[in-house]
Amino acid sequence: MKELFQHAAITQGITVRVAVSFLPEQSQPESGKWFWVYHIRLENGSDQQVQLKLRHWRITDARGLVNLVDGEGVVGETPILAPGQTHDYVSGCPLTTPQGSMEGYFTFTRADGAPFEVAIPYFPLAAPATAK
Repeated sequence: MKELFQHAAITQGITVRVAVSFLPEQSQPESGKWFWVYHIRLENGSDQQVQLKLRHWRITDARGLVNLVDGEGVVGETPILAPGQTHDYVSGCPLTTPQGSMEGYFTFTRADGAPFEVAIPYFPLAAPATAK
């Protein structure tokens, strides 16, 4: 199955693409648990080597509750991307509401060590409507 990237943002030559899917088999709506998986593709369209160092996520549920998540790298990796290279990873997000959203930024460094922030585009998390 070919994945369709629904959202993208470009910052200083670095493109962040996102595809998100609701996972009904991991969700338990009757218990107030919904789960999504998201696929991120990082593309280095700049003329310099860069390394992903940090992530910052803003996850908001349907009640407006905001959860900020900061950490090193992504899924245990701090990938180095030469010009023209890409890096893909997949992760997940649980919520206690059937809708929400995610957005944020990655902190990259250039070869000289200078840090810069790369936007992660806003994307909605929406479970399909279910009959009662």
